[in-house]
Amino acid sequence: MIAWVTRNMLTRDPAILTRIYKTIIRPKLEYCVQIWNMSTCHGNWSTILELESIQRRFTRLVNDIGLLPYSERLRKLNLTTLGERRLRGDLIETYKILNDKVKYGENLFRLGRSGKNILHKSVKSSVSDICKLKAHFLPERVRNYWNKLPNYVKTSNDVNAFKSNLETFKNECLHENADNYWQVSNLILDKIEGVGYLENKSKFNNFLMENKYIAKRKGINTYVRPSTIA
Repeated sequence: MIAWVTRNMLTRDPAILTRIYKTIIRPKLEYCVQIWNMSTCHGNWSTILELESIQRRFTRLVNDIGLLPYSERLRKLNLTTLGERRLRGDLIETYKILNDKVKYGENLFRLGRSGKNILHKSVKSSVSDICKLKAHFLPERVRNYWNKLPNYVKTSNDVNAFKSNLETFKNECLHENADNYWQVSNLILDKIEGVGYLENKSKFNNFLMENKYIAKRKGINTYVRPSTIA
C-alpha cells in the first residue's frame, strides 16, 4: 500500500500524506485490533516493532521531516505509535461493552461493586499455558489501564464523548509517571531510539544527503525547505 502511494501521489505535503495514511493505510493495521493486540512483553516485541516499522517507513516519505528521528516525525505529524493506538482501541471497545453500546461481550468483564472498575477474573484451569494465554486477552490486557481512567472518562455519554474525554485526560496527565496507556509509546520509542541512536542517525543522514539516489531507493525523503533548517 505504501508503494502504491509513492507511485501514484506526486505530492509529499505533510497534511495530504497524513490524511492518506489515516484513511487508507492505518485502518488496515488496526483491523479487529481488540482480538489480536499484543501485550508489551518478552516474545511479542519483534512483532510489535515490525508493525511499527510500517508507520516509520511511511513517515519518512514526508517533506521536511524524512531525516528526523521517529519520535520527532510523530510529533510533527500529530501521530502516536501504533502500540498506543491499539491500547486506545482496547479502551474504546471496553467502554462500548461496559456501557451496552454493543450487543456482545456482556460476560467478558468482572466489575467491582462500584460498577466502574474491572476486577481480575480468576482462571480455573490446571493447564498453565492456557492461564498465560488468557492473561493476554482483552479483559486482562486492558484492566490496569481502564482502572486508571477517571470517572468522567468512564461515564462519558457516548463513544465520541469517551474519545474526547480520553484525549483530555491524556493531555492533562501526559507527563505523569503513572503507567497510563499512552506510556507504551515510551517503551516502543526506547526500543527504536536506544543508546547511540541519535549519533548513528546523524551519520546516516549525512550519508543520505551525499547519496540521494540511495535515499530514494530506501524511500527516504531528504527534501527540507530552507525555512525549516534550524
